[in-house]
Amino acid sequence: MLMRIHKLLVVVSLCCSSTVLAEPMLPPAVNRKVDFTNDVQPILKAACTECHGAKSQKSGFRLDQKKAAMAGGELGVAIIIGKSAASPLIQRVAGIGNEKPMPPEGKRLTPEQIGIVRAWIDQGAIWPDDGAAGEATHWAYRPLVAPTVPRNENPDWTRTPIDAFILAKLREKGLSPSPSADRRVLIRRIYFDLIGLPPTPAEVAEFLDDKSAIAFEKVVDRLLSSPHYGERWARHWLDVSRYAETHGHDQDRPRPNAWPYRDYLVRSFNEDKPYGRFVAEQVAGDVLFPNEPSLVPALGFLAAGPWDESSLHSIVDDTTDKKIAQVLDRDDMLTTVMTTFVSATVHCARCHSHKFDPISQSDYYALQAVFAGVDKADRKYDPDPSIYVRRQSLMAQKAAIERGLPMEKLLAGDVRRRVVAWEASTYDRRARWRMPEPHAVAAKQGTKLARQSDGSFLAFGTTPEKDTYSFAYQHRAQRVAAIRLEVMTDPSLPLQGPGRQDNGNLHLSEFRAIVTRGTEKPQPVKIRRATADYNQDGWTIQHAIDGNPVTAWGIYPNVGRTHQAIFELLEPLDLKDSDSLTIELDQLHGGRHLIGRPRLSFTEVANPSTIQPMPERVVTILSVFPWLRTDAEEAELARFVLSDEVARQLDLLPQPQMIYAATNDFKPEANFKPAAKPRPVHVLRRGDIHQPIEQAKAGTLSCVPQLPSRFDLANVDDESARRAALARWLSDPKNVLTWRSIANRVWHYHFGRGIVDTPNDFGKMGSVPSHPELLDWLACWFRDHGGSIKQLHRLIVLSATYRQSSSIADFGLRNADSKTNPLLVDADNRLLWRMNRGRLDAESIRDSVLQVADKLDRRMGGPSEKQFNMSPGIHVTPNVDYASFDVDNPANNRRAIYRFVFRTLPDPFLEAMDCPDASQQAPVRASSVTALQALAMLNDKFIVRKGEQLAARLQREAKTPDEQIQLLYSLTLLREPTAKEIDLLTNHAARYGMANVCRIVLNCNEFLFVP
Repeated sequence: MLMRIHKLLVVVSLCCSSTVLAEPMLPPAVNRKVDFTNDVQPILKAACTECHGAKSQKSGFRLDQKKAAMAGGELGVAIIIGKSAASPLIQRVAGIGNEKPMPPEGKRLTPEQIGIVRAWIDQGAIWPDDGAAGEATHWAYRPLVAPTVPRNENPDWTRTPIDAFILAKLREKGLSPSPSADRRVLIRRIYFDLIGLPPTPAEVAEFLDDKSAIAFEKVVDRLLSSPHYGERWARHWLDVSRYAETHGHDQDRPRPNAWPYRDYLVRSFNEDKPYGRFVAEQVAGDVLFPNEPSLVPALGFLAAGPWDESSLHSIVDDTTDKKIAQVLDRDDMLTTVMTTFVSATVHCARCHSHKFDPISQSDYYALQAVFAGVDKADRKYDPDPSIYVRRQSLMAQKAAIERGLPMEKLLAGDVRRRVVAWEASTYDRRARWRMPEPHAVAAKQGTKLARQSDGSFLAFGTTPEKDTYSFAYQHRAQRVAAIRLEVMTDPSLPLQGPGRQDNGNLHLSEFRAIVTRGTEKPQPVKIRRATADYNQDGWTIQHAIDGNPVTAWGIYPNVGRTHQAIFELLEPLDLKDSDSLTIELDQLHGGRHLIGRPRLSFTEVANPSTIQPMPERVVTILSVFPWLRTDAEEAELARFVLSDEVARQLDLLPQPQMIYAATNDFKPEANFKPAAKPRPVHVLRRGDIHQPIEQAKAGTLSCVPQLPSRFDLANVDDESARRAALARWLSDPKNVLTWRSIANRVWHYHFGRGIVDTPNDFGKMGSVPSHPELLDWLACWFRDHGGSIKQLHRLIVLSATYRQSSSIADFGLRNADSKTNPLLVDADNRLLWRMNRGRLDAESIRDSVLQVADKLDRRMGGPSEKQFNMSPGIHVTPNVDYASFDVDNPANNRRAIYRFVFRTLPDPFLEAMDCPDASQQAPVRASSVTALQALAMLNDKFIVRKGEQLAARLQREAKTPDEQIQLLYSLTLLREPTAKEIDLLTNHAARYGMANVCRIVLNCNEFLFVP
């Protein structure tokens, strides 16, 4: 018996403490120094990586990458450095416990092999960062060190260090660069690149006449200083952020407050904001720069993508579907952040560790945890710093008062003085006190009756069980000529009231007044007439005094404000101190339309229709005179006075502006409510919400060297601290991905293709750099020179590489067998032996047509222009009609960046010109050439009208048809027409009109492409 107990204890001990008692059952660690590459890696490769390597990661565990191996998988950490006996990896390969020994098939590890792995773990599990494990060997994760600029092999051609790198690659292939482009081509190229508009004929002439060595530099500097530069480059950023002004999905509801983010981008590019700060502002500008409230719109970046209104707004909290919707919404945020700023496809690790890149599932859910406390919603902000500071101070005071100030503070001298001053300013001490006293309220327990500072009563609280409110007033001597009833809105009521019905309706069936004089029998008070400031059709105020309980005064809540009715008495009542006046409000049909917040008051004014509505500030005072108040009542009054003072000060401030952004401070609506603190996020086995493994700690990628991957937060419930930590990680000078990503992205927009031609994916499934040394040199130069995007532009566009001609006419196929023919060696121009020719993007086409027609509205900023007619839809999504929109509406003349972007209902003309779907990121825009585009450029209503307006301009500014054709070419193609072109087009104009000629020229490749 004792032996069986001993055996049982041994088994239990093995299960609970493998560190101590399991060690004797393990093969001992070898007694020598172990090297990972020579000793350990061959063992792992032979026995483990088939199931836990690049192709397969069972249980979410990888053993071919250092970071992933150390992070563990779905079952937790596998390698405990310095403690091999306690490491689950050793226990599994040794077959300890009830689990099947690893590997499950094939030859198991020998005791000698287990001893080698044990020794490696005990000796610190040293795994070289650049070893054969592989993740650090990938070019994107290597340390960012500026390479040496290659020796200048052609001083006559090179202008910047960029040219030395390009030339070195060309020489490796036996190639040479192309000659410089024609100056007309060059000025058109730089104008579209930097501001997205063509130069005017005068600007072209000025450049051609400037024979100085820095003529092109002067044009570049002028364009970089242009306000239109910010508009052009903000458009690129909107492509990667998936900006639109509707939610997308099945309910594509408009977002009227999205546009401040667009304006923030335009300002930021024009101000040449340092890139590190630009990144940080869009993730956590509200936290990192709290005294700069104008940065709040930067958070529109996190909310720029689609939002699933059906799931996040309507589904009940804590349900599986709601949790899934929240996971997907956070996935949208982290995907946008990580693909945009560090070109990493982290979202591929939602269900398992990344199949190709060193990104673990744990990393993915660490990023989910960063955004666990914010949603996409309208957020208030004050652009004016002084107003922001004032509002924040008042809101802090309000919160302190609402939390409850201590009694001694409320009764302190300073507060008492405020109470006295308030009472003195509120009441006329020479007149008799007119504050009525509550006598009785017949309603459900819990309904409150609060006295107003202006001498009225306000009912609020829970819904009464009965259909009647009864208010009894005990007055001091008073003359009453009329009684006023106010029905008030309130956020706690359905649709904000005024009634408590689910649709917010109010029906007042009957209004009665009863006077009681002393001990006499109560008598009804006759009402001469009633007036109201609002009457619903068929439900007028007269129905409230007609004695018929079926009829009623009705108010529909969409009117959206407090309303009042005045009941004039047939004869004024002269009330004595012993008299009382009772008011009864009857509701219709058993409380279905109960009043939510009625307020009653009375007046002796001869013409009660002139009475102004009373303020809504409420005070509860049980005794009127100071000498009758208890300390508790005095404290309550003091609390009201302080709150009233703060409310008055807040009312004096201008209304805050709104931005659709990431926030946890927004008005709840239906089942869409802000998170009081970050929602719990768990690592999910196979991404299944029903299979949580462990709670995720906020953090980011483990594969970026020299930066911690998990955030050490003082308060884990502080949502803002999580975003701030991620913002610092992203903008850190040591983050090799951030600086490579932006250098490549800017290069892409200048050359039509990045050094890495997958700008959003620097992983193994993305492209490899065509010029890796140049990319690193640019990233280091940009980072170390203040992160100025304008200076990066300048560096690139002033290079000889950028100034090359795009023509291939000089090469042809004359030397088809030559190894130096670039058309054979580098047909797709990856080595940049010439400039890439590209078509104008959709917005540039539209803006250019407006400019040459002299109709471009250059106003900047503000709410977006709806260049369509919109009407309510059957459900939520409105009906949008582009075809019927007035082509002469001034809204049509704004730059395309200021148009209202509908996510699921795109502009047909721009869509034909390859304007991207705003529901998807567009790091690289498609550029097609189709018959549909040619037809649109000939027949679209916008183009037809602008062609007519361009023809009218030609006729205003030039006399003869020949001169008009010359002006047309100067405006659109920036050159003189040939004699043959003049002859052809003047003949065509004579037959079909100059407007048709204009459309022909606008449709030609020379206008639509930039060589």
